[in-house]
Amino acid sequence: MRYKIHMHVLAAQDAFFLARRTRKDSPHTTAAYQRDLAGVNTLLAETLHSPVEDLTVSDLTGANLRLAFGLFADTHAKSSVLRAWSTWNQFLTFCVAEDLIAGNPMGAVARPKTPPLVPKPLRGEDTPEQLLTAAAEGARKARDPWPERDVLVIALGLVAGLRSAEMRTLTLASIVGREGDRRLHVKGKGNRDRSVPIEPPMERIVEAYLKSCRQRFPQGRFDRDSALLRDRHGEPIGRGGLEYLVKSCFRWAGLNDRVPTGANLHALRHTFATRLAEDGASASEIMALLGHASLATSQNYIEATARERRAAVASNRTYRALRDM
Repeated sequence: MRYKIHMHVLAAQDAFFLARRTRKDSPHTTAAYQRDLAGVNTLLAETLHSPVEDLTVSDLTGANLRLAFGLFADTHAKSSVLRAWSTWNQFLTFCVAEDLIAGNPMGAVARPKTPPLVPKPLRGEDTPEQLLTAAAEGARKARDPWPERDVLVIALGLVAGLRSAEMRTLTLASIVGREGDRRLHVKGKGNRDRSVPIEPPMERIVEAYLKSCRQRFPQGRFDRDSALLRDRHGEPIGRGGLEYLVKSCFRWAGLNDRVPTGANLHALRHTFATRLAEDGASASEIMALLGHASLATSQNYIEATARERRAAVASNRTYRALRDM
């Protein structure tokens, strides 16, 4: 059998994404795969002293990939390295199936262990409420203050548990149901759709935001397919813009020290899940509301909450007296 070893890597990757179209990956998933492939492509090219455009599938050897992934690991977190390893493993499995290479060389690249999920909720019992209050009062001194949008974004994390990509794919049609019984239809990770109930206070936040949108953009489109969250120009808000919005809300509210390192927007989602666990929700309920792929992921919040409660009890001063007896 003759393998197409002279096919360019970029062409093979284009074929990989074309083959995945039937899987209907979300735009967020596709973008993540593209970043993972492009990042290692660049390091492969540097290692081989060759332009990325000239790389061929014959360059995808175990030795070359080990070097490239070693460089990748130097500048990325373990979770990012694990995700990139998985992306490249899928791509190279595709290459084997298409007779582009004889075997998958990722077996020669050490796969990082999956890091255990450690929930990173906001610290402080009343921090979520302080954050919402500060946002509602216009604490964020942006160039063009928009407190209605700030409150909505924070609430989507704290009372609906949405991820960044899920917020950005919301449309006006995502809000379904009758008044008093409304839900958010969320396009989740891995194309797992879910429905998240929203209570009347959240409905009022949405209505206040939409009213502010119509005032800001009187000529704007507000049909069912229009993006719910917008930037200050009336365009769908981008990933960076959304992250900056949340980070600056923390900063202007004076709550930066309550945010776990590296969490930011995701800390809102973890706070939602942690409070569900604290209030007695089961793992299956948390799984359904947050769109987890695995029940074990949801169980982590319950176990983390139980550990924190035990630690709080153990720190009781009376226990210290008992230990001394």
